[in-house]
Amino acid sequence: RLYIGFRFDGANSEDAKMLTMVDMVLSNSAAGLIDLNLNQAQEIIGGGCFPYVLEDYSMHGFYGSPKQGQTLEEVKDLLLAQIEEVKAGNFPDWLVGAIISDLKLNQIKKLESNSGRANEFLDAFTLGISWEDHQNEMAELEEVTKQEIIDFANANYSDNYVVVYKRNGEDKSVQKVTKPAITPVSVNREDQSEFLVNLLDEEVADIEPVFLDFENDIEKTTVGDVALIYKENTENERFKLNYILDMGKDHDNRLKLAVDYLKYLGTAEMSPAQKEEEFYKLGCDLSVSCSADKIQVTLSGLADNFNESVALFETILADAVADEEALVDLKMSIVKKREDAKLNKQVILWKAMGNYAKYGANSSFMNILSEEELSNISSAELLELIHNLTSYEHRILYYGPDEMIAVVDKLTALHTNNTELKAIPVKQEFIENSMDKPLVYVVDYDMKQAEVMMLAKGSKLNIDEYAIIKYHNEYFGGGMSSIVFQEMRESKALAYSVYSTYTIPKEADESHFLMSYIGTQADKLSDAMVGMTELLDVMPEAEANMNNAKEGIEQKIRTERLTKSRVLAEYEKAQKLGIDYDIRKDVYEGVQTFDMNSLREFHNSHIATGARIVMVLGSKDDLNLEVLKQYGEIKHLTLEDVFGY
Repeated sequence: RLYIGFRFDGANSEDAKMLTMVDMVLSNSAAGLIDLNLNQAQEIIGGGCFPYVLEDYSMHGFYGSPKQGQTLEEVKDLLLAQIEEVKAGNFPDWLVGAIISDLKLNQIKKLESNSGRANEFLDAFTLGISWEDHQNEMAELEEVTKQEIIDFANANYSDNYVVVYKRNGEDKSVQKVTKPAITPVSVNREDQSEFLVNLLDEEVADIEPVFLDFENDIEKTTVGDVALIYKENTENERFKLNYILDMGKDHDNRLKLAVDYLKYLGTAEMSPAQKEEEFYKLGCDLSVSCSADKIQVTLSGLADNFNESVALFETILADAVADEEALVDLKMSIVKKREDAKLNKQVILWKAMGNYAKYGANSSFMNILSEEELSNISSAELLELIHNLTSYEHRILYYGPDEMIAVVDKLTALHTNNTELKAIPVKQEFIENSMDKPLVYVVDYDMKQAEVMMLAKGSKLNIDEYAIIKYHNEYFGGGMSSIVFQEMRESKALAYSVYSTYTIPKEADESHFLMSYIGTQADKLSDAMVGMTELLDVMPEAEANMNNAKEGIEQKIRTERLTKSRVLAEYEKAQKLGIDYDIRKDVYEGVQTFDMNSLREFHNSHIATGARIVMVLGSKDDLNLEVLKQYGEIKHLTLEDVFGY
């Protein structure tokens, strides 16, 4: 990919204000010039721009990735060409007003959360802007005209940029550095500084936790035969609407492609670009996603435009027409992304190798269209899937200011597929490996580091152990104060990144796994493996860390407030787990009773036992295979083995 940067004056300048407007004309995720001319038209993969405003200077950054057969220089030229469009005034007059509405809506979203409100204060302070001026920024932006944007672009964007290319290849300038000897540092978990002692002596009244009560926090009704789960927005005039189908690519592996294709389609009366512009005019965001077992359509925007927004989406879903050129480009983009995935060590280790260890060569991860199937699939097939999406059983989640009865009335008229729904088809099942004997999977990858993941299989979801799992994860392998981090990184410098967790499945029919990760240098692999294995076999006991873990969990739950649309998301999670209450209550009550004996018993019965599968990603020339043999039979895998293509 590449980055381009233009430099401007800092936060307390006219540049910062105009930079925001130029940026939104170019890229606003919907109707900007880059959005429509490059992303929607699939001229490049994933391009955009962003303002980076600081006190002394600001930057306007641009980025983009090439599609198959395209050079980085061509991507650069396409991005710069969009700036020339701004200079020429080749953007609609209505866009400036729509941008202001969009910025106001984003401000509403930001101020819905405590972190968003706190960041407003933080931004004003760190940028040296008076609070009065900071609060007045939107009013100033409203005064900006189209001609001022054109004039600013012409005056400030020419060849005065820096471009950075990220390329694949060998770096000839690398210099070897002699590895220094490392002396382990003794981890002091007992002593406390004067500052800490004084801080801990401060009298602070405990905040009492507030747990969700799904019986009272949400309401349920139906729209025809479709379940409607409702939460009122009492804070502002924004709505969020979700259509959810418990159906994904494991039910039909063409669905992911169909959902992605929908993004590039219009109707007989509306081009794809016009569709994006209409949504932007309404101040409405539309996203459609498809995972292994779920399709989710999300519409969000201003309640005043609810009817128009839903009607527009329903029209597109029912009347989308084929765009053969868009489909060809989409197929090329998918092939390119698949190639890029094999160059991404995080994807290789966490997704490809992780799924291979759990499922072997037959997994949801590998359940994708082959290159031949991808090439042969037609628009007609995909359009049939798109047009029939909401003819299957689904449910609707609504968060907004309208009363529930009003929402039902509106959706009864707008959401046409609400009766005689088809049953969800049978999902393809993937069987977890037994993982009952130690194995070491090695994938050769040209890098100086070694990425290691250790997996051990536990039981199917045990909701009764939810609290002790959370507690053990916090104590043993979670953040920077965990045993694993302190021992492996802080004390022994054996890893640049390290953690260990006992996973909690999202659904009742999935298993728990012990998952431990080490990112280290290849020449430290032996010591790193020994260090992690020792920790897994015998849990170090530190009273201070145990108390910190307990305090951390308690205080997070005490101060956390799950409100607004998050209540609906938490309800969905609980349903997947097979419960009907806020699981945090179990955690909060559980940690009150746990002690070191609880942690020790859980560790010895769940962490220290069982066969471990070790996955190692690194250069075969740098990995010590004799060391790895100690952890199980070695099996060398190729990228094709773990990706399935």
